Amino acid sequence: MIQPGDLAPEFEGISTQGSGFRLSSLRGGPVVLYFYPRAGSLGCTYESIGFAKEHTSFRERGVSVVGVSVDSLVDQRKFLETCSLPFPLVADSDQAIARRFGVLGAFGHARRVTFLLDEAGRVLQVVDSIRPGVHVTAAKRAFLGRAEGSAAPRAASGGSGSPVRPPGVP
Repeated sequence: MIQPGDLAPEFEGISTQGSGFRLSSLRGGPVVLYFYPRAGSLGCTYESIGFAKEHTSFRERGVSVVGVSVDSLVDQRKFLETCSLPFPLVADSDQAIARRFGVLGAFGHARRVTFLLDEAGRVLQVVDSIRPGVHVTAAKRAFLGRAEGSAAPRAASGGSGSPVRPPGVP
């Protein structure tokens, strides 16, 4: 798996916006790149809606959000519509993107891993946790300077890729 300080690998894929998507098209601003196991599953729905709720705040700070799973484009579009997601989802049907980032897990699904990228595409932080809310909280801390129950800013750290937990959670 790529680590903090690494340049995020370039990839191209088909997005729910009906066109090709290149990660490098987002250079110049921070990016929340989140991989999730399966469109429409309970945890993935919770995580994606969490990012959607913060989308306006992220956009105000110039932060882009992109979701990736190995689901088909048809399934991704249905998921996007069901959850009213305001950001693109990328279909990784051949699992190439998940492999490139080192997040392909059991049964051929991507693991729940979020990469927080800086303006140049370097990894600031890796959030590797099965718990969906942890990913949204880490992105809010890194790019909005806040998390649930806290208004105090907190800088993103390079970390070891360990799961980031919200305050009060063991």
